[in-house]
Amino acid sequence: MPRTRPRPRPRSFEELIAEAEAVSVDGWDFSWLDGRATEERPSWGYARSMAERMSRATAALDIQTGGGEVLASVPTLPPLTVATESWPPNIARATALLHPLGAAVVAAVVADPDEPPLPFADDAFDLVVSRPPVHAWWEEIARVLRPGGTYFSQEVGPASVFELVEYFLGPQPPEARGHRDPERARREAEAAGLDVIDLRTATLRTEFLDIGAVVYFLRKVIWMVPGFTVEEYRDRLEALHRRIETEGPFVATTTRFLIEAVKPG
Repeated sequence: MPRTRPRPRPRSFEELIAEAEAVSVDGWDFSWLDGRATEERPSWGYARSMAERMSRATAALDIQTGGGEVLASVPTLPPLTVATESWPPNIARATALLHPLGAAVVAAVVADPDEPPLPFADDAFDLVVSRPPVHAWWEEIARVLRPGGTYFSQEVGPASVFELVEYFLGPQPPEARGHRDPERARREAEAAGLDVIDLRTATLRTEFLDIGAVVYFLRKVIWMVPGFTVEEYRDRLEALHRRIETEGPFVATTTRFLIEAVKPG
């Protein structure tokens, strides 16, 4: 008779929390969540579509590249490829990853790291991309694009993962839930002189399978629960840990939108 293997002991709250607090959250790679959380992907396949556009470009800019992971996945980079990043740990990570591929990383460290100006001349790029920008500064995007050039981006949509946000912060005002509206992005892009040729939205399912995944996510995506620490939210975390153990994964709704805009030539 084959011997039955004993089931692994469920990991305690303290073990899961300690592990999630200790792991690095630099860059924009979420592979640590494999087996701990799941997220549906939009049908449009941003990385693949962005790579196709990169293969046709001669000069490209990736704004807010994070650790450079998405840009590094492109099989063929344009002859001139530049990325910007403002967070020092990510600057070092992106430099190490992208320089061997021939892409330069520009440290955009200013008083407000996500505010213009972009440190480039007018009409410098025929392709500008970003996934996901903290904020799209449309006037600057339009300025650095060449006539006929394209901006291609996947952004976080309105009220994304708000089930988790409101679990910790309570009900949010309507203006917070309506932030990152894709139609507002269209209006702002057009006001900057760009023609929006594609705008798509997606509503997707996200599941957090253990409390460690929640802690890691909130440490990494710092604007979800500003100032999040385990110490500050320990009681809520313990309650959520018990809920996941008894009821199953914590389910949230993720929203995304794809926008493509062209500078008239």
